[in-house]
Amino acid sequence: MPVYVAVDLGPENGRVLTGEFDGERLSVREVHRFANRPVRVLDGLYWDVLGLLTQARGGIALAAARDRLTSVGVTAWGGDFALLDRDGRLLANPRHHRDPYTSGLAGLVSWQDHYELTGVHPGPGTTACQLLAHAGSPLLDAADHLAMMPDLFTLWLSGEMLSERTIASTSQLLDVRTGRWANSIVTRLGLPRHLLADRLTEPGTVVGPLRGESGDSGGNGGSGRRGGDRNGRGRATPMVVAVAGHDAASVAAALPVSSGSVGYVSFGPRSLAGLELDAPVTSREARLAGFTNEGGVMGTVRFTRTLNGLLLLQECRRAWGARTSYADLVAEATAAPAFGPLIDPGHPWFLEPGDMPARIGAYCRSTGQAPPAGRAQTVRCVLESLACSYRWALEQAEFLSDRRVEAVHLVGSAASSDTLCRLVADFAGRPVLAGPVEATAVGNLLVQAMAEGRIGSLTELREVVRRSFRPRPFSPSGQREAYEIAYSRYRRLTGTEGGWNGTEHGPAAGYRMRPARHAASVPPVTAPAAPASMGLAGDRVTAGADEEVEIGSPVGLHHVVDVEAFPAP
Repeated sequence: MPVYVAVDLGPENGRVLTGEFDGERLSVREVHRFANRPVRVLDGLYWDVLGLLTQARGGIALAAARDRLTSVGVTAWGGDFALLDRDGRLLANPRHHRDPYTSGLAGLVSWQDHYELTGVHPGPGTTACQLLAHAGSPLLDAADHLAMMPDLFTLWLSGEMLSERTIASTSQLLDVRTGRWANSIVTRLGLPRHLLADRLTEPGTVVGPLRGESGDSGGNGGSGRRGGDRNGRGRATPMVVAVAGHDAASVAAALPVSSGSVGYVSFGPRSLAGLELDAPVTSREARLAGFTNEGGVMGTVRFTRTLNGLLLLQECRRAWGARTSYADLVAEATAAPAFGPLIDPGHPWFLEPGDMPARIGAYCRSTGQAPPAGRAQTVRCVLESLACSYRWALEQAEFLSDRRVEAVHLVGSAASSDTLCRLVADFAGRPVLAGPVEATAVGNLLVQAMAEGRIGSLTELREVVRRSFRPRPFSPSGQREAYEIAYSRYRRLTGTEGGWNGTEHGPAAGYRMRPARHAASVPPVTAPAAPASMGLAGDRVTAGADEEVEIGSPVGLHHVVDVEAFPAP
């Protein structure tokens, strides 16, 4: 039976998982888990790439000791990259996107022109902005190749240099419609075009045999033999496959859907909410709403918005001493009264680690609400607020794409929580299908099966997901009035009550609403103020040579625009 290996470099942990596929169903097993934390060195924050490579190889060796492996694929998040010399050698440790070293960049192209071409929402952590921060440095002058993070590990495991399309689509340097490098943008930004000369490959491309630490073909005893047919059956040495390298693209591939528009929420410290589409949406309204168009498997487009997520609950648990499990916290919240205070999860106070219970209390007081009384009510407040934010993002996505989603798919770790799944169904007013929990690994593993020729299409892949990980259905409560009243209260808190509901209002209404201004007098110890270069919701700032916008909740995760990073050209 084929056994595939998924290496997933997540935002906090790396993991190595195996998948056994019998032609009908996939079974997944975690074989190794390790920390993935950035390292601070003097002036910045860096990836510990050599340590991660050691851990990944160790996990692959553990898997090989148990099974004869067929192939290996790597996923990670987008934006970050490594610079390599002409021989593919690492010139420096890659900078980490949490490092603010890209702030203060000069805008060289119109925001809207750039968005229409690349489909990527502007932000200081994108590959394009990070490259601009290197302008004039000896490092950039010495570089011959740029490798996004999954491509770097694919290179180190196979010896082959490439650029996989889904991870390249996060760079803000890829043409969202042609799937090719946007050379006109690269030139206008003054970036070296030769950095992006490596061939673009589709998810499911077989790259080459897995190489051992010595640089020779190895694995499964290190025989180095490459026998077997062109699909890899009977091969002694496992192959390296370029899967959907962007972890979010692998998640979307594993959605257990059959047809129609796909609406989904992917849970994590940050969440993604949106739709899978056949073509990008690059209107001005979509850009102002904070939506990004990124590549998926088989030419699909992921039209999503980044939202706050389980970071809120993680930081609450940390503040409480982390002695209680997440399951126990959620169980306590289930017993707490419904429809209590709500917060705006995307407010700047809630986007960074810190004393989250104190910040939640301060936010509630500043918006005229009674703070949660105790731990259970605080968790209930977090879960109900997240459910409201997911509904709002999905309604925006539906309006902007002119699509209607009848059901919402929830994937990721929190999809195992019945409480959160029911809350999303109740607040969204539509059915929810939960699972798979290991969506990133499942998408990675099944794209490898596709590369081997055992799965012929994305439709077949998703049929395997449905058979292997039967989604758990949750229906919305029949008592709609109470949830609609609470959702309306959330919309008032976030300043979007006059925005669209998908039918009555045009997008202009959503962008011109003035949200409630949160009290500036909250002590910094409990509610850190936004940086001086930020415009808070309700302010007016210049967003480019062509426009001035009033910042409202649809502007994206942070509810702010970094006016220093993106001044008028």
